[in-house]
Amino acid sequence: MTIPLLILIDSVHDYLHAIEARGFHAVYAPTAQARADAIAQHADDIRVVLTRGATGFRADEMAALHKLELICSLGVGYENIDLAAAAARGIIVTNGPGANAVSVADHAMALLLGAARHLPQADAWVRQGHWSGFMGPQVTGKRLGILGLGTIGLEIAKRGANGFGMSVGYYNRRARPESGYTYFDNARDLAAASDFLVVATPGGAGTRHLVNADVLDALGPQGYLVNIARGSVVDTDALIAALANGRIAGAGLDVVDGEPTIPDALKALTNVVLTPHSAGRSPEAVEATVTLFLQNATAHFSGQAVLTPVLDAHAEAA
Repeated sequence: MTIPLLILIDSVHDYLHAIEARGFHAVYAPTAQARADAIAQHADDIRVVLTRGATGFRADEMAALHKLELICSLGVGYENIDLAAAAARGIIVTNGPGANAVSVADHAMALLLGAARHLPQADAWVRQGHWSGFMGPQVTGKRLGILGLGTIGLEIAKRGANGFGMSVGYYNRRARPESGYTYFDNARDLAAASDFLVVATPGGAGTRHLVNADVLDALGPQGYLVNIARGSVVDTDALIAALANGRIAGAGLDVVDGEPTIPDALKALTNVVLTPHSAGRSPEAVEATVTLFLQNATAHFSGQAVLTPVLDAHAEAA
């Protein structure tokens, strides 16, 4: 007997066969309309949902799926999964910490270099028939600030320190003296001590607009912002104003609040590099996250504890 699985994310499309080979019947619904239709049509069947933090899963959707037991977030984030509703229903929630950290850290450095060295603009300039140089600061030896020194933040720090000889500072919910990096107890002071500020925090209410106008002003007219975390961590209006007025030098963004809708004012700026929330979408990262999902789901439906619980009502009740 196969286990009905609702999949809400498109990045696992190439793994549908492998997922079904592990005993799951995949209902693939990566768009809003397909999602609504699938929930309506399979309300009495679905036992597990595969989503991600940005895509989430709402309380009303959980209520519609009468046999739902497990919600798995493919990546580390789970900010848009209603944990209170899941707890009330006794639904287990898992995530995928660390599975795509290497890919995301690589992408963060690509955005940092792309923004600093104006790589998209230079590429477009050459394709238009021009051959004159673009000026941008070197990265080696500069100051790297990281908001959030979790698994991804540590990978970014390693690349900055060991690859580019950067001094590394960080702001985190708690100090991590074992890291050897310099701790700051607030985002503004970290920004003031950074040439490049990389956002690697979780999303959610606790970090919403952590990067605001004050932090951007502290980063200053020679500073660059990179965000590979969640769009909600950065005040988009404040960022657009800072970029447009030269209060910071540039930005590299893989995430934007309200994505996939991107403000026209942001797209019109020439000192920002944009990618479509693709930092964790290397083949290696997707395979690792899918593998961890399958390990969690297989463990649960075999009567064992899941590997990476965010919320395990069964364990808490035991």
